[in-house]
Parts: sequence; C-alpha cells; structure tokens
Amino acid sequence: MKVNIEIDDSHEETSITIKAREWTEELEEIISIIKKRKQRVFGIENDQTIVLHPDEIDFVFAQNRKVYAAMENCNIEIKMKLYEVEQVLKGDHFMRFSKSVVGNINNIDRFELSFNGNLCVYFHSGNKEYISRKYVSSIKEVLTKGGPTDDY
Repeated sequence: MKVNIEIDDSHEETSITIKAREWTEELEEIISIIKKRKQRVFGIENDQTIVLHPDEIDFVFAQNRKVYAAMENCNIEIKMKLYEVEQVLKGDHFMRFSKSVVGNINNIDRFELSFNGNLCVYFHSGNKEYISRKYVSSIKEVLTKGGPTDDY
C-alpha cells in the first residue's frame, strides 16, 4: 500500500482520498479508524463517577449481575450491560473473551494453554483472565493478522 501525505498552508481543511481497484476488508478497517472517536466508559468508585480510559482497562467482566472493569490495581463497577460496554469499546481493541468477559487485546502480555482448550491470558498489569474455546480462534486470527495494535 502506498501512502501520500501533502502538507501545505494553502489547504483550508484536511481531506483524504483513497484510490483502490476494489473494496477490501483493509479499506473497511482504514475507514473505521478514520471515523473512530475515542470512547470512554464511566465507572463508580466511592459514590463518585470517574472516567475510565480504554487503554487502562485490561478486561470488562460480568459477575453477580454487575459489570466491572479490571484495571491494574482494582475492579471498578460500570453501570452498563456487558454488551453495551462491548459496543462502546469495540473500536478500542476490545474483543469478546467469553460469555461474561470482554478483553483489551492490546494489553495482553502472553498466553498459556489450559488443559481444557481455553487460553489463559496474562496482561501487562499482572491481571489474568481466560479465553473460552469458542473465542480462541477469532482472537488468534486478529493477533496473527497484525490486527489491532497501537501502531496505526
């Protein structure tokens, strides 16, 4: 792929032109990145609402009818349903790990195969979570394609 960027004071606004032979999945990803706006999630801590930045969240999980964001040193309650959090964070490198967990694939440090076919995921923060067999192949595919990273 060839990328041309032209910086010139005569341009009044930024415009992007893409020339391609056909519509591809790669073009779809480029468009979604261009259109993407940083989403944030709000959590509740000590009766106060706080802003949670997606990069700081390792994974979001549902437990006892509540949803929590697992961060480096704590779990913070989120007043949303898990599927709503998944939709909000989809563009920020979050993928479904299991029925009750959505994880940030950019914060993954390493994997360990479990005896039952699940993957144990270790995050840079020291947190760990499991990816159920149903979701292992889709996550492996995204990671091997070189997909979502900070290197856009």
